[in-house]
Amino acid sequence: MDKVLMGNTGYPGFENFDKSTVQTPCYVVDECRVEHNLKILHHVQKASGAKVLLALKAFSMYSLAPLVMRYLHGVCASGINEARLGREEYQGEVHTYCAAFRPHEFDDIVALSNHVIFNSVSEWQRYQARALEHLDARDNLAFGLRINPQHSEGETPMYDPCAPCSRMGIPLASLDGVDLTGISGLHFHTLCEQDFAPLARTLDAVEEKFGHLLTKMRWINFGGGHHITREGYNVEGLIERVKLFSKTYGVQVYIEPGEAIALNAGVLITEVLDTLHNTMDLAITDTSATCHMPDVLEMPYRPRITGAGEPGEKPHTYRLGGPSCLAGDVIGDYSFDEPLQPGSRLQFEDMAIYTMVKNTTFNGINLPDIMVWNSETQSLRLVKSFGYEDFKRRL
Repeated sequence: MDKVLMGNTGYPGFENFDKSTVQTPCYVVDECRVEHNLKILHHVQKASGAKVLLALKAFSMYSLAPLVMRYLHGVCASGINEARLGREEYQGEVHTYCAAFRPHEFDDIVALSNHVIFNSVSEWQRYQARALEHLDARDNLAFGLRINPQHSEGETPMYDPCAPCSRMGIPLASLDGVDLTGISGLHFHTLCEQDFAPLARTLDAVEEKFGHLLTKMRWINFGGGHHITREGYNVEGLIERVKLFSKTYGVQVYIEPGEAIALNAGVLITEVLDTLHNTMDLAITDTSATCHMPDVLEMPYRPRITGAGEPGEKPHTYRLGGPSCLAGDVIGDYSFDEPLQPGSRLQFEDMAIYTMVKNTTFNGINLPDIMVWNSETQSLRLVKSFGYEDFKRRL
């Protein structure tokens, strides 16, 4: 495979993007970078035999669905609306997992999906008869169970589905004596923004605990959280382990990354509205952490700003916050070469993932515009702009 596709080094980014060309706040997604990532994932598919699905929960920008489906096999959904979006816009396989299905939606979810994955034994038993009826009526349908290998790899408890008392997945002990008629696959998920080594350790735990079931299955889904398109990811290690796993157990392997599809493919452009001083220099932007990039508060983490430094690293340090009434709507502390002033434009990096899908209109704050940029041709097109009616319709 061409070395340029094996990592992020040297790939042209947003350093030269003209921030003055958009109205702020604005998400800008580089379709060339998305395709760069998709080519890496397509290489993994071809070399390993795995099928890669886009996790819509991370990146549901369906205007790029035709591009995504040039390279991937389909999408994975977390409920009926994502499943419907996957079926209507992506034209590939749709795999749906939910922590619990709403009874009146179950048949519609099955109709929209190719794989439907149950989270608990009790739920499987409750729906088994209906599931078997659906299997009799369709050839391109499969049902699976999400297992919990009780093997934690997550560093942040909120994002660790294998933490003690987790509601996600079925521990081994709960499967004793369960009738698996109609179940053809297993699903697990342990990772969050991680390299291959944590997956390898997870697979060791899965094989040790569930090996007696693996040979009875037709497919296994390794879940998401694989940062395959990140610089330095052990792509060849992943390929070889998938090949070995598939051969050992005679199964089709699926992986469902979300972030990897749009990693480093988007930015959020913001403008400084005001500066002030209260013990330290402060700046208020037209971008809100709580409304526009909630993972800043939920993870929590400090997003990168192009050209900015750590506090104190450059001459002028500011604490950036959003325009909402939430006192904790704080983005982080940054230093700059020049003083900030109203009208200054800033560029938050890696903002295509878990942003558009999670944002809100709290305080009536408008959602950012969404634009697609082509870093090769420099063309820029508006996908969507939001206003009062979008806020009003939600209420």
